[in-house]
Amino acid sequence: MEPEQGDRVRVITDCVTYEGVLMPSTTGRIVIKLDNGYNVGVDRGAQIELIEKRTPGSGESEKERKREEWVHRDDLPTVAILSTGGTIASRVDYRTGAVTAQFTAEDVLDAIPELRGIANYRSRVVYNILSENMRAEYWIELARAIAEEIMNGVDGVIVTHGTDTMGYTAAALSFMIETPVPIVLVGSQRSADRPSSDNAMNAICAASVAVSDIAEVCVVMHGSTSDDYCLIHRGTRVRKMHTSRRDAFRSINASPIGRIDYPQCEIRTSTDYTSRGKRELVLRDGMEQKCALLKYIPGASPELLRFCSFSGYRGIVIEGTGLGHVASDWIELIEYAASGGIPVVITSQCLNGRICDRVYDTGRDMLKAGVVEAEDMLPEVALVKLMWSLGQGWEYDEICANMTENIAGEISGSSGYGYGSGAADRDRKPSMDA
Repeated sequence: MEPEQGDRVRVITDCVTYEGVLMPSTTGRIVIKLDNGYNVGVDRGAQIELIEKRTPGSGESEKERKREEWVHRDDLPTVAILSTGGTIASRVDYRTGAVTAQFTAEDVLDAIPELRGIANYRSRVVYNILSENMRAEYWIELARAIAEEIMNGVDGVIVTHGTDTMGYTAAALSFMIETPVPIVLVGSQRSADRPSSDNAMNAICAASVAVSDIAEVCVVMHGSTSDDYCLIHRGTRVRKMHTSRRDAFRSINASPIGRIDYPQCEIRTSTDYTSRGKRELVLRDGMEQKCALLKYIPGASPELLRFCSFSGYRGIVIEGTGLGHVASDWIELIEYAASGGIPVVITSQCLNGRICDRVYDTGRDMLKAGVVEAEDMLPEVALVKLMWSLGQGWEYDEICANMTENIAGEISGSSGYGYGSGAADRDRKPSMDA
């Protein structure tokens, strides 16, 4: 019998023998997925033997047979798991050989039984997309779903999300929702079918944070390449810093809120945070999608600014050089946009440090032209904050002032770590390790 896609096979070459699952191939080679999760391609001349047939649908039947009934426990808090897709909720599609988002939130619970000892759960699929397809209208839908769960009495919320745009979503939720309970975004760098998957540990640590005292929007992901701890990143300070490493996420211009040691799931905080129950639920879900993020490069034409100004864009963020600079021939068009009521916000391509346009002549001229300094915000966070500010229906001057105020921990009070005197700081709780 000829092996088919999804069958377990043995491939024998002159030098080595491989065992794994037969995958689709677009190169004319034999492609199999090894037990370590990686794929290998072998020339068609190799000998291939069938080990075990994959019966269509048998996996689902087996899963249904193994599915255990979830029993509500009165002594545990209740956490809502909202699924949006991503690698944490994905597996290999043997039709294409690609990783696709297919699991529901219930599948995540069934795959990670350790979650049962942390909380009771209710789950729903908000949407099922890969995160590169994320857009502002989805942020609004997600924020409303989270607010609904909190109004219905959950003690915490977990959002499963693709890692590539998780930082954008975390920032959006940080501005859109003032929350009395933890809101935790979690994902995985490697799909559940790979032995090196990080999905189980990340989800268990996320659940631990969701029932903790940390009532903020945060991202929980691996803190190292080993399975020893996860970091708790503030939603407005986190960036994915590597394409594939399990410890890809890092807090920028700030310390993480803390860490969760695994497997004991002990939380150790390292900076201030907002405590559970300190704030009432507030949802401000307006978002203006017509905003642009421009990256300045040497010799870049100011016509980029002209295009945005004349194409209906309502806000512009520029990733400038160093302390926040662009070439002098951009300044006239910055002034034109600002005088027309289009906020122009300047950030830096340097990940660390703070904008300061008062050091050099170019920066001073930019300030006179109306540019708004984004302090030490990440460019993508400044973009999301500008989209949110414009979505509140405020006047131009209010929007510009809001961009320089600390709303959700996105701006620190000095060049070092810490917070300023923004409204979000008033209810901060000292670190438990202080």
